[in-house]
Amino acid sequence: MNKLNKGKLGEKIAEEFLKENGYKIIKKNFRTKSGEIDLICEKNGILIFVEVRTKGKNLFMLPEESITKKKIDKIKKTSLEYLASKEKNYKEIKFEFIGIEFLSNGNYKIKHIKDFIY
Repeated sequence: MNKLNKGKLGEKIAEEFLKENGYKIIKKNFRTKSGEIDLICEKNGILIFVEVRTKGKNLFMLPEESITKKKIDKIKKTSLEYLASKEKNYKEIKFEFIGIEFLSNGNYKIKHIKDFIY
């Protein structure tokens, strides 16, 4: 499986995981000139921006370790652009992370970090 297909599969797994846990998916792959947000969700009146990272087996870092300060800055800027384009006000916004790690036996592990960016 190539990197692009693995990434898309990881995003689909993350989406299903979030839905099973009560999240409503509002937007997938929101893009601006500033960057991209993989999933935008809502749960209990809270708007949640979710970064999804997928890693294969035999890699030397965890999915969450691949997020740089530059990427965090892009996520923040893109989220502000999303908020500016909407009329609905939310009581709170959050940034979350889902890491999908594919294992050598064909299974995968999900790591969900609920307070990823402050």
